[in-house]
Order: sequence, then C-alpha cells, then structure tokens
Amino acid sequence: MKILFYGTPDFAVASLKALIDAKKNVIGVVTAPDKPAGRGYQLKQSAVKEYALENNIPVFQPTNLKSEEFQKTLSQLQPDLQIVVAFRMLPESVWSFPKLGTFNLHGSLLPSYRGAAPINWAIINGEDKTGVTTFFLVHEIDTGSIILQEELPIGKNETAGEIHDKLMEVGANLVVKTVAQIENGDVSVISQEELINKGNKLCHAPKLNKQLCKLKPEEQVQNLHNKIRGLSPFPGSFFKVLYQGKSKIFKIYRSNIINNAGNSAPDFYSKDDQLFFQNSSGTLHLREVQIEGKKRMKDSEFLKGINLDELKPLAYE
Repeated sequence: MKILFYGTPDFAVASLKALIDAKKNVIGVVTAPDKPAGRGYQLKQSAVKEYALENNIPVFQPTNLKSEEFQKTLSQLQPDLQIVVAFRMLPESVWSFPKLGTFNLHGSLLPSYRGAAPINWAIINGEDKTGVTTFFLVHEIDTGSIILQEELPIGKNETAGEIHDKLMEVGANLVVKTVAQIENGDVSVISQEELINKGNKLCHAPKLNKQLCKLKPEEQVQNLHNKIRGLSPFPGSFFKVLYQGKSKIFKIYRSNIINNAGNSAPDFYSKDDQLFFQNSSGTLHLREVQIEGKKRMKDSEFLKGINLDELKPLAYE
C-alpha cells in the first residue's frame, strides 16, 4: 500500500517516524516550502522535511496544492492512501485522489475542539481529558467520519506544551493502528453527527490571538491558571504591569492554584522565595515568569533581581 504523508512541524515527525519504524511504504512526504528564519533570514526546512531527507524519503513542497503541477505529481505517485498530520487544509482534488481516501490525525476527541488549536483550548476551558482522533477527510474541515480515538488525561497543572508532547506520541501510535486497519480492510467508522446526537459535546478551537493572551487582574484565579497553562509555552499569556514607572508585559508560563478564596485587591507578593498573585477570588503561585526585556526564569531567580514593591498589575483599557 503506497502512502503519501502530509505534515510540517515536530508533531507530524513522530507519526512519520512511527510509520517508517512499522515498515509502512511511505512513497513521499508533502511539506511546507522552506521559510526564512532567524536573524540572518536563512531558509529553514520544516521538521518533516529534515526527517524525510535523513531517511531518503522523497520530499514535495508545492506552494499551490491546486496547481496542475501538483496534480501531475499525484498522478505519477498514485498513492493508495494519504495521511495528514499538522498540515494546511487540502483541496478536494487532493484529499479525494487516493482510492482508499485520506485520513487526518487531530489533537482532540472529535467532535470536541474542531479547529486550529485543540490542545490549547481544551486546557483553557479546564477540561480534565483530551485525546487524539483519526478521521477521513471530507469537504468541511474536521467533520469527517471517525476511525479511531484514544483518550489522555490532563493533569491540573499540565501545560499545552506538555500535553502536545504526550499527544504527539499517542497520536503516532494511533496513526499506525489506523493504517493497519485500512490495510486489513476492517475499518469501522462512526459519523461525528451520530456522536453529537448521542450527547457528545461539539465545540471549536479557533486560532489563538493576542487578545486571548491577556491576563486580567480581576479574573477568577482558576480561569487565570487555565489560560496560563493553556498558552504555555507559546504564545504565552501575560499581565500588563507597572514596573519602575513603565508599563510592561509580564509573561507567566507556569502556575499553581494555592486557594480559591480571597478578599484582596489584585497584587503580587512573595514568601519563602516564591512569587504569588492574589485577587478577590484566590491566590496563584507564579512558578515561571518573564518580564519584558529579561529572559524567562523561575520565580525564585526572578525575585533576586526585582523590588516587588515596584511591580503592580494594571487593568487593560
């Protein structure tokens, strides 16, 4: 069975590696064009391209998936199956090409968290579990029939980065299981509409934006904590603060909830070399932080170089 693989970032590399380790016949990978990066703006290859070249897998980098040139490439390759992991939306002429179809690995338990940022939104919304889903592509994004799913619990202090890395490995195994089922002809799918009708939650996970990253000083500490870990390590959530008479961005990467009861106005304080934030809803331990102009550091290190009386949370206009 000839497989054409589509993917770009590290998340996709784990699935590609799992397919190669399982001796599956990956005839090529399709990945994003090289992009300028770094101070010198030198062209940087995607993680998938780097892995493919190291393993002598042909690489294709079309700028336009609808182009006649790429359609010709598909006709020459004649893949039986296509697999998509962390790649852009495919046009119907591409996903409908193989006789066995095209399936996608998605970082949620569909139909929950359809969209671009499922891991982040699951944590921001305080979910206690997430997972991965393989499903066949259809015209409308993230709506196709589900092949397989696997759940993963979310720890109360786990970040999006940590869940991402776990789902990357769980997802890679699920991709191989899905291919095995398709090879054996024993695929049993279930429609997402059927799951919704049975009471499964339908929700969306849109792209992240800067507005979402703002930590409002008066917000419930549980919501602040979920936003901090749901946006860590990237793009990162932040308070606006007054420090040394200037308005600055104060990013928070890790936190713990100390309590959910308080009667204080929003403020920062320290105790035993630890940094805390409190408001009327409770207290957060801010474990890893970065103030504008400085590097990311643990709270104990941050407190060594700051006069905490000069650090005050500011409200957003």
